[in-house]
Amino acid sequence: MCGITGIVHANGHPAELAVLRRMTDVLAHRGPNDEGHWTAGPVGLGHRRLSIIDLSAAGRQPMMTADGRYVMSYNGEIYNYAELRAELAAQGYTFNTQTDSEVLLNGFAQWGLKVLDRLNGMFAFAIWDTQADTLTLARDRYGIKPLYYTESNGVFLFGSEIKAILEHEAYQREVDAEGLLEYFTFQNFFSQRTLFKDVKLLPAGSYMQVALTRKGLETERVRYWDYNFVEPESPRADEDYLEELDFLFQQAVSRQLVSDVDVGTYLSGGMDSGSIAAVAAKQLPYIRSFTCGFDLSSASGVEMAFDERAEAERMSYAFKTEHYEMVLKAGDMERCLPKLAYHLEEPRVGQSYPNFYAAHLASKFNRVVLSGAGGDELFGGYPWRYYRAVKSQGFEHYVDIYYDYWQRLLTNGDVKNVFAPVWDQVSQVDTRDIFRRVFKVHEEQLGRPEDYINHSLYLEANTFLHGLLVVEDKLSMAHSLETRVPFLDNDLVDFAMQLPTHLKIANLQEVVKLDENEVGIKTSKYFQKTNDGKLLLRKMMSRHVPQEVVEREKQGFSAPDASWFKGESIEYVKSKLMGDGARIYDYLDRGAVQGLVNQHLEGKENKRLLIWSLLNVECFLERYFA
Repeated sequence: MCGITGIVHANGHPAELAVLRRMTDVLAHRGPNDEGHWTAGPVGLGHRRLSIIDLSAAGRQPMMTADGRYVMSYNGEIYNYAELRAELAAQGYTFNTQTDSEVLLNGFAQWGLKVLDRLNGMFAFAIWDTQADTLTLARDRYGIKPLYYTESNGVFLFGSEIKAILEHEAYQREVDAEGLLEYFTFQNFFSQRTLFKDVKLLPAGSYMQVALTRKGLETERVRYWDYNFVEPESPRADEDYLEELDFLFQQAVSRQLVSDVDVGTYLSGGMDSGSIAAVAAKQLPYIRSFTCGFDLSSASGVEMAFDERAEAERMSYAFKTEHYEMVLKAGDMERCLPKLAYHLEEPRVGQSYPNFYAAHLASKFNRVVLSGAGGDELFGGYPWRYYRAVKSQGFEHYVDIYYDYWQRLLTNGDVKNVFAPVWDQVSQVDTRDIFRRVFKVHEEQLGRPEDYINHSLYLEANTFLHGLLVVEDKLSMAHSLETRVPFLDNDLVDFAMQLPTHLKIANLQEVVKLDENEVGIKTSKYFQKTNDGKLLLRKMMSRHVPQEVVEREKQGFSAPDASWFKGESIEYVKSKLMGDGARIYDYLDRGAVQGLVNQHLEGKENKRLLIWSLLNVECFLERYFA
């Protein structure tokens, strides 16, 4: 796992090594083991290395093909690199290292962009073709590894993190007010935008080519892979699906154990991480496991179930892992928030500081850790969300219903008041249209309730899961830790996308039959957290984890912030959001924002997600726009 960055000057001006070094230096946390730079005329590539496979100096990047045509800076892990290496060797290629990097580089030389269809792993790479004067950027199918870019004043810049781009004087930093509105609608970005004006995130499953021509830079972006959740025309027997899932799941975990350094695993109280730990422990005796829990002495209500340490300890005992725990308390958020905002660069889904501490804990013992991310989004882990839209009357009606639900922070009714200081800059932004544009296909695929479920799975994999992956990458790499996600193995994802809906969620037909106008009808239970969802996955996982874990309701990785924000952390919230010097009020209306915050502080409404997001953006502005 590494950090990559680079420069292409449209006017032929030489790429300056000193500038390239600054761009790689700010990525040192992503690769503390080595660094490398390559320049040739107007082009420069930089690299910071976290050594995982072939720890020798032979794996240094940027790396060049034997004939000197292609130069690559790459971040990621290709889990099927051994198979690809054998195939390339049969074509006459020789190898000087044991790295997956050299396999990827030679694979590109042999197959060009078609190599992307052969890769099973997580990656972001940049390859310069010295003959065609063309830069190719690419991200993995699911967006596990990020890659940002901008073109500014005739200079094309890219990096694993935005902070590398900020080191080049061609880019003048400015807040993207439209991006701010998008974030405060979805607590995420559904488009390519970031909070930095004109800096974009290359979409998952995409490549981009930047050609240096006499006329300047010519760019083209292509989506080479996309999710395709469909109901099978001729479904197989349920037992056949169960056996195949068990095989593919164990295969995925085994593939992602390849490493020349120790591999550990996160272990919450849930079945996703528990099952990964169970399978990994069979191959790596006494594998280390890591859990973050929460002090619940001032929590209340549903938050009393947020600490999963006891369940994690029971699974650690069963799997014989070497187990480590950390307990987060009120006050830990404000302690880490400035550093977190620096590394995260752009806030995304959820209250992510527990992930920051989990990565901090794991990094004390390991360079690589396994995560259970992706199981929910692939196998239907949020039925209470999908059920809201299954009774839609066509695509546009579906968009209306689901868009209303996904306004996680501010509704359309709040936006104009909250964004009053910059309303002239954002009034033309249609966040419903941003939501709608996520979908590539519409009415012709929406004939049955199952089709609406698959539409929701498509949306959430492309947006919610992608946001989680960006957060996980940034916060783990802040601690020089590589996070792997076995659920996002190609074969397992392909299987999940073809799985019948009745093997994911249980109550679809009951929801469809509901008469919502009937007096006294109890519909709310279908829109609450439940142990419905991931049916086949639960059945398969019962082979690996205790039954009581399989039967538990879905529990996210959340701190009891609703209580802390109006209790032990109230003074911190007030100092950041009520003080005269708060920078967010350059963009947001003070009275409107403080009115919403006070609703939470006074116990009238739970605004914990909004308060977290406001605090995060405030620290972001302090760090990057002081």
